[in-house]
Amino acid sequence: MILTDSEKIKFMKAAIKQADKARALGEVPIGCVIVKDGKIIARGYNRRTHDHQVLAHAEIIAIKKACKKEGDWRLEGCEMFVTLEPCQMCAGALVQCRIDKVTIGAMNKKAGSCGSVINLLNMPGFNHKVEIEEGIMGDECSKMLSDFFKDLRNSKKQD
Repeated sequence: MILTDSEKIKFMKAAIKQADKARALGEVPIGCVIVKDGKIIARGYNRRTHDHQVLAHAEIIAIKKACKKEGDWRLEGCEMFVTLEPCQMCAGALVQCRIDKVTIGAMNKKAGSCGSVINLLNMPGFNHKVEIEEGIMGDECSKMLSDFFKDLRNSKKQD
């Protein structure tokens, strides 16, 4: 299904709402949604510190929920909207679940694995490739992350 620009913005806004939930927990504000047939089927937000679990990335949480909803480990016909470029673990999960596309708000030049540091979504030899679109609401996503880390540094100075 081809989404319009206004639909893409709507879904990225939904991912940003998920990131706000992470921020409310004191987590790095990363959120995502998974869309199928123009409808959100799963949501996730970063919960690593809160859950004391390295696997509690927004993408992994959303993938688990989508697989449960779909009754399958394959997410063909689905698209993920995520506020920050996925890491190597999450990029690998996107390939493994055979998701069609990932739409990224802000790229992650330090740890991004969808084009910034490495592109695991389109590796030669892998049996599945994931389409990538970047920059949807990129300024908003980048600012949300910058503000979070700025506030974190300021609070550490006050302590």
